[in-house]
Amino acid sequence: MKFQRRIREELSINLTPLIDVVFLLLIFFMVSTTFTRETRLVINLPEADGEAAPDVEQVIEISVSQSGAYAIDGRTLVNADLSTLMQGMKEVSRGDRSVALVLIADADATHQSVVTAMDAIGQSGFSRLSIATRKPTDEN
Repeated sequence: MKFQRRIREELSINLTPLIDVVFLLLIFFMVSTTFTRETRLVINLPEADGEAAPDVEQVIEISVSQSGAYAIDGRTLVNADLSTLMQGMKEVSRGDRSVALVLIADADATHQSVVTAMDAIGQSGFSRLSIATRKPTDEN
């Protein structure tokens, strides 16, 4: 009888180390897993369906290229700094803040480049801003 009791005691399995390992693995995977999903939108801008603006007597065109370079009335600026853009608009407008501005941005230009141009226009005191787009192509 003593022999049978001893065998039963030796055959018992201790689950504590197994549970410890499972909890450690669970904590490891919880810490190392990323739960956010990055999503990206494919957007082809700008296109707009609307009436063309009537011609204005004097218009200053500010162009933003795909690389983020700026041009005022076809003349490319030396750099893409905010102060350079503001100085260029001041020189071309000859101090007249009532002149109309047209912002023409490449479809692949960064949003930051367009916002920087709009910021320079606002800080310079211009109030007549139009944003140029192209009409959508009919793909039938």
